[in-house]
Amino acid sequence: MPRTLDQIRERGLDALKRELGRAGMIRFLQQFESGRGDYAKERRAWVDKMSLDDLLKLMLSKKAGVESKAKPAAAPKRRKRSKS
Repeated sequence: MPRTLDQIRERGLDALKRELGRAGMIRFLQQFESGRGDYAKERRAWVDKMSLDDLLKLMLSKKAGVESKAKPAAAPKRRKRSKS
């Protein structure tokens, strides 16, 4: 007896969940989501407004933010001078 599309979908999801686990099933299914909008048009709208100087400032500020969050390096130990 042929299965309905709902039955096929349900059995397919069950097989994915059984074989990949719940998180793996979700990650697998997300590969086929197409998204919305026109990425190229939206990107062009904000990229065209940004100068190279603005981009450089943004990059440097991000880099400084990462460096400031990093654990500071320990200062090198100073050797005691030996009495000669």
